[in-house]
Amino acid sequence: MSIWTTELAGTLHHDTIDSRVLRGNPLGDPHERPLWVYTPPGYEQGDQRYPSIYVIQGYSGQVTAWANRQPFRKPFIETADQVFASGEAPPCVIVYVDAWTAYGGSQFVDSPGTGNYHTYLCDEVVPYVDRHYRTIPDRESRAITGKSSGGFGAMITPMLRPDLFGALATHAGDALYEYCYLSEFGKAARALRSYDHDILAYWKDFQSRIAFTKEEDMLLVLVLGCTAAFSADPDGTPRLPFDPRSGQIRPEVWERWLEWDPIRMIDRYADQMRSLRAVWIDAGTSDEWFLDLGAEAFKDGLLRVGVPQEKIAFELFPGKHGGMDHRYPLAVAWLAERLQRD
Repeated sequence: MSIWTTELAGTLHHDTIDSRVLRGNPLGDPHERPLWVYTPPGYEQGDQRYPSIYVIQGYSGQVTAWANRQPFRKPFIETADQVFASGEAPPCVIVYVDAWTAYGGSQFVDSPGTGNYHTYLCDEVVPYVDRHYRTIPDRESRAITGKSSGGFGAMITPMLRPDLFGALATHAGDALYEYCYLSEFGKAARALRSYDHDILAYWKDFQSRIAFTKEEDMLLVLVLGCTAAFSADPDGTPRLPFDPRSGQIRPEVWERWLEWDPIRMIDRYADQMRSLRAVWIDAGTSDEWFLDLGAEAFKDGLLRVGVPQEKIAFELFPGKHGGMDHRYPLAVAWLAERLQRD
């Protein structure tokens, strides 16, 4: 062991998936994708099957970021390994999924603006893992977790595919769009003045230089990527939910975004939500995108449609949107205790 690396008690496998559904995607992104699969201590010595927990990343994240070492902190791969090495929770297979796009993320939905990333996750990654690793191939033994955009993906995927996922954890997942997105549109309209009010002109400029060297970069990349995911035209052209000159909301486009708000989706997918074994929800009380309020609203919605209180772990903790990586292994341990085992 050193300050730079730590030997895992389990094993991290670096696989590659050649995706059929991502071939020819609108952004020309790679259809061969890295997939990291962690098997827990003892996996190599036996023949038992294990529950699985799928980890999806926040906006601008790539799968390799899970191994990034920050000052005075261990990366999630190591802290998750410690959960199982210490016996804190029963062993699970952990699957780290990459859904990167040229815009920085896919929101884990199928879209003509980015590609079929929901289908990729559900119809390619899950079957691949079940074929190549000794998982328990059942929704009662499979969970999904993520932070921010990954938290959004973790909220909606069990709604859309209850046959695959029976539990979830969301850390400051995108929700309650009137607060987390709407306030960004006026800032984006102002920033687009420098690009003749054209988001694609901005994108051309962004690609021509070192990334994130202008103040507006993170804002406009996020707006562009979410627009491509939620409101692209059939030909893939991103259609902004606001007028890029005045900032006025385009109601018919904004409504397309709202249809993806997990808070509004709960009632449409109430049966699927009631079928879940376990739901972990947390967020920082000072989240810059008000995702602490989104977390409250998601919890309240689950209770409203009849999800029992005992199935829900909910906590707001002091903090902002960043720096919550210490929360991830807590959720992994909690889910591991509640997934069905052979």
